[in-house]
Amino acid sequence: MNKRDTAEKILGNLAQAINTLQGCREFSLLMPEVRVNVVYALPGAKSGREVAAVDGRITVVRGYPFASGSAAWGASDHMARLIIEARKYNAGINAGINFKCDAEIIKAVKMYAKDNKLVFAWIDRSREPADVSAKDGSSMPWKVRQLVDQSGRLPDVFYEGDGWGKEPLFVILGIDAVSVVKMAIDIARKYKRQKTKSG
Repeated sequence: MNKRDTAEKILGNLAQAINTLQGCREFSLLMPEVRVNVVYALPGAKSGREVAAVDGRITVVRGYPFASGSAAWGASDHMARLIIEARKYNAGINAGINFKCDAEIIKAVKMYAKDNKLVFAWIDRSREPADVSAKDGSSMPWKVRQLVDQSGRLPDVFYEGDGWGKEPLFVILGIDAVSVVKMAIDIARKYKRQKTKSG
């Protein structure tokens, strides 16, 4: 498959993932303040321009997730850099999605990870060296390295605790956009059931 065909396949997979997510009302419960993005990188991607994402991110409209724009190359910075860095430890990682993190969601995700034999981890931002946090864009290698050191491999799902001016977030990593969105939807539904039982 040539690069153009691969790029079209990636955009198609991402569009399918976005459509699926937009049909899941429960996922709105996992919407963070910074909103959500789903990313899918070209093989061997070296920059954000080679990573497809939702232009304008995903928000909530009338109680459902809603993509502000279409799938486009270079539409993500943070998540794109995460995928590129993650591939240094697992070449099979192509896609990711972020979502809200709090104590109750952590409980639901931990249970989901255990039930599905997924590797779960977290990043302790308080341990981030000052020289790393001071330089814009330099913390991603440190964060991914911490995850690998903690788990012995790149985790399937992890959260980043709150730091100065940073919202705590979960991230799922996987082989394509459809698979990471499916996991996120499963977690959202598990979280909704958990809330219904406790509430």
